[in-house]
Amino acid sequence: MIVCKFGGTSMANARQFEKVKAIVTANPTRRIVVVSAPGKRFSNDQKVTDLLIEAFYDSQSQNSALQVIERFTSIQQDLDLPVELVELVTTELSTRLGSSEGDVNSRLDAVKALGEEFSARFFAAYLSSQGLPARFADPQDISLLMTEPGERAQLLEDSYKELRKLKDTTEILVVPGFYGYTQSGKLRTFERGGSDITGSILAAAVDAELYENFTDVDFVYAANPNIIDRPEQIELITYREMRELSYAGFTVIHDEALMPVYRKQIPVEIKNTNNPSAPGTKIVAHRLLTDRPVTGLTADEGFSILYVSKYLMNRELGFGRKLLQIIEEEGISYEHTPSGLDDISVIIRSHYLTPKKEQRIVNRVLQELGAEVAYFKHGLSMIVLVGEGMRNSTGLAARATAAISQTGANIEMINQGSSEVSLVFGVLEKDKEKIVRALYDAFFQPVKLRV
Repeated sequence: MIVCKFGGTSMANARQFEKVKAIVTANPTRRIVVVSAPGKRFSNDQKVTDLLIEAFYDSQSQNSALQVIERFTSIQQDLDLPVELVELVTTELSTRLGSSEGDVNSRLDAVKALGEEFSARFFAAYLSSQGLPARFADPQDISLLMTEPGERAQLLEDSYKELRKLKDTTEILVVPGFYGYTQSGKLRTFERGGSDITGSILAAAVDAELYENFTDVDFVYAANPNIIDRPEQIELITYREMRELSYAGFTVIHDEALMPVYRKQIPVEIKNTNNPSAPGTKIVAHRLLTDRPVTGLTADEGFSILYVSKYLMNRELGFGRKLLQIIEEEGISYEHTPSGLDDISVIIRSHYLTPKKEQRIVNRVLQELGAEVAYFKHGLSMIVLVGEGMRNSTGLAARATAAISQTGANIEMINQGSSEVSLVFGVLEKDKEKIVRALYDAFFQPVKLRV
């Protein structure tokens, strides 16, 4: 069995539905299909999920809700589907927007999930109208069960036993991505991009031969094509490399989506719905190394650094734990913690912070931990070099820093992961693009396979 997931651009309109149907029916082993909410049809279009979020927060205006209904109406009319589907969208959207049950996060989840739900309902109806044995598979009905609110939204491990039963399906099951239900019946969503996670969970549950992730690019590229002109295509990449790149800014697949298939060693293929004959990028456990140590580089912005200094910090038992506990008690997760003998930096995504939180953290670090210096610095980008070959490459950090120094930019932070497959540089956001170009020029030259 092959499990395939189709992203928002693949489900954007009726023409894309037709392309997806052609892909699904081209291989009879594609029996579980995970779909996202309709995405952008053109560059300045809006995604249905964004419209749903706008409708939730702007209840006085009907504009965003009407646009959602219009998007689904267009698909219904162009594919000649039953008008009752649009009526159901209208009813459900009105009900969910008007609901007062649960807290604000639960109500928002219910509204956001409507895009995936009806994308799946419409696609299942379209396949059925073409004489294919297809049905909509509600996440609650197939036991895609998630943790309760208060915990991070994740699948319950016990769900895999029930989901495994889908392996025996003879129909095409169309499953909405992005959400599931708690054991108490509450709808919960994963993070944005969570349809990738749904697809990976199902692939692992049924021991799929392959997990196909269809998007709108032919390959994963070694660098952002918006920064680098015609970057190299990556045909083969490891789970670990892809996880590092996805976490640090590659948007082609959600970074959490690789864990379920990694545990089962199920290969993943990134393919293009608009060009399915292209070979795509395959994600595997191991690959042959080349003379090039770096597989890809990426940059993500929106980071802040908490800098803390205290003389003889390294001699003080529990200092790091206490510092991170202060961060935890503010509901903040951290990204990196590079340190020296008397100082430590905690890298945080800036969206977690508010002026009040920052002041509380700084005050507690100074007062409770006795630090001599504590302050935040904002406006940082993290630039990440990733590659399995980096572990066996000498002088790589020196080569990278030399390339960055030639741009005239300053390096605010350096951190090498313990896995030695990634090297992270913290730089000012304004320097991000020129540093990416310098690093790409430094590391991407013709290579040979190692003998």
